[in-house]
Amino acid sequence: MKRVCYIFPGQGAQYVGMAKDLYENCEEARVIFDKAEEILPDAGVKRLCFEGPIEDLTQTANSQVCILVASIAAHRVLISWLISHGKDLEVVACAGLSLGELTSLVAAGSIGFQDALRLVRRRGELMEEASLKNPGIMASIIGISVEALRDVCVLTGAEIANLNCPGQIVISGYKEKVEECMRLAVEKGAKKAIPLNVSGAFHSSLMKEAAEKFKIDLEKTGFSSPKIDIISNVTADYERSPEEIKDNLVKQLYSPVRWEESVRKIAGEGVDTFFEIGPGKVLKGLLRRIDQNLKVHNIEKKEDIVKIT
Repeated sequence: MKRVCYIFPGQGAQYVGMAKDLYENCEEARVIFDKAEEILPDAGVKRLCFEGPIEDLTQTANSQVCILVASIAAHRVLISWLISHGKDLEVVACAGLSLGELTSLVAAGSIGFQDALRLVRRRGELMEEASLKNPGIMASIIGISVEALRDVCVLTGAEIANLNCPGQIVISGYKEKVEECMRLAVEKGAKKAIPLNVSGAFHSSLMKEAAEKFKIDLEKTGFSSPKIDIISNVTADYERSPEEIKDNLVKQLYSPVRWEESVRKIAGEGVDTFFEIGPGKVLKGLLRRIDQNLKVHNIEKKEDIVKIT
């Protein structure tokens, strides 16, 4: 039996038309989208996913909900197809990039779709609220070591937000601090410093207030131990107890996402096949840079699923 890992995308993977093919062709996807409309009737999930406009879809509170729904719809269609066609896969782990960690917890049976949808909506709202209160920016720094960039962050007050793959690190913080860090990083040898089109300084201390409020919502939500091992963004290690999961979801809002380490942890246990479930191919690109031997199957349309052998 083939051993695989399911991975789920984060904010930034959204595009107008995502999951429309699945909704039109697969009952399992229609069930998920219709349920989302029932749980969050004012969110307009189907309209945003299928019609946009992209300006509305990209808003943090909207994009996070829509990506979760599109990803779980794809996951449900995949599972149904694997069962009906007698395909045996041993899913040994799940992981998700930032928002995608909550999606992975649904896929692993740690939290129900309904609870996750409400949490993600709240998460997005709190992050937007924090961004308005403490405006900041993010930037991708290309071609510099983590150690060298950490030194620059200490000098400028910017913070490391994402350790995505070799040679690609994202920084976050107040605008003037991030811009100074970008300038100094290039002076220290970085090939590029690219500002990101995001609405706030995510995964930085500017999100601590949002995290404290999110903690209250998490404490009201029932979690169980996952049926499939989950890798935490915060620790790059397995998280198994509901208490540990909740604690990491709080910390994740203001801590670096250790994606490269997470992937290496899974690959180091002999897993070389990953299914990127949900919109876009962002994670596939990152995994190629982490380890070219890893195979990634994208699952976002019906044709992607029927090609699985």
